[in-house]
Amino acid sequence: MYQINEQFAAASRQFVDTASQVNRLALDNAEQVFGLQLAALEKNVNAAFAFWGELAEVRDVDGFKTLLPKGVQVARENVERAISTSQEVIGRTLKTNEAIGQIAKGRFESATEQARANVEQAQANVEQAIKAAKAK
Repeated sequence: MYQINEQFAAASRQFVDTASQVNRLALDNAEQVFGLQLAALEKNVNAAFAFWGELAEVRDVDGFKTLLPKGVQVARENVERAISTSQEVIGRTLKTNEAIGQIAKGRFESATEQARANVEQAQANVEQAIKAAKAK
């Protein structure tokens, strides 16, 4: 019974260690993603307000005609910035998920190796018991 408790405690520790590593990676990724998106939003808002400030100063139709290409340029840059940020967010998230997958793979390999060792030990014990029974 005592051995089962030790095995359970060891398995629980491994689970907690793995969960904390995964949570750390996920939180780091969330922090980086939030920072990227916030920076892109700040740049987009600054560009839009700068354009709206120039637009508010225009007093005639010719001014609107000259400002229209700049408005299109600002919109295009904002869309490009948003797409670029989204691609970077996806890339970072994929890297984080790969790292989490590697942690899980390592734990599975470790558990498989430990189970294999336990089976080999049990087989050796059975063989010894059979030899001892035949010797009597």
